[in-house]
Amino acid sequence: MIKVLGGKSMEKIKSSSCCSGSSCDCTPSQDIKKLTIDFLYLDLNTCERCKGTESNLLKAINEVEVVLKAASYEILINKINIDSKESAIKYKFISSPTIRINGRDIDINRRESDCKDCGDICGDSIDCRVWTYENKEYTEPPKAMIINAILKEIYNDKIKETNEIKEEYVFPENLEKFFKLNNQ
Repeated sequence: MIKVLGGKSMEKIKSSSCCSGSSCDCTPSQDIKKLTIDFLYLDLNTCERCKGTESNLLKAINEVEVVLKAASYEILINKINIDSKESAIKYKFISSPTIRINGRDIDINRRESDCKDCGDICGDSIDCRVWTYENKEYTEPPKAMIINAILKEIYNDKIKETNEIKEEYVFPENLEKFFKLNNQ
């Protein structure tokens, strides 16, 4: 089952259950494991990077849904609009857009480049995320990058516990500039 949370309402976009037929090849009932995907963004109306990231995220999830269901995973997607400095601090937001799977950013490189769309929103030059995948840079994460991040999260759960690095959050100057200019 996939659920999307955003704003005040929860929208179930897909639900599937065992076929329950006599020729059912579904596995017996198992404990449901949760996979939480946070999609954090500044703007889904104007910013093509944010809109493209959301689109690629949903396409990636649709492609791995059968595997996740077979492995007894439920996916929860949190769509989080970072609309203030306070929400950026609350979610330890570094760059827009961001995808986190079970709290981990799918791209640890954290590179940015000029984003004309976000610059137009606040009237100044603003940098937004550039995604690095297979030694290439993209303004939207490729679907394959998202799929690989999901599968790594599921099948490397023992490794991730030992490799997790806790960093102190520092509010980025770029976001300070964005919110200051956007709220005038």
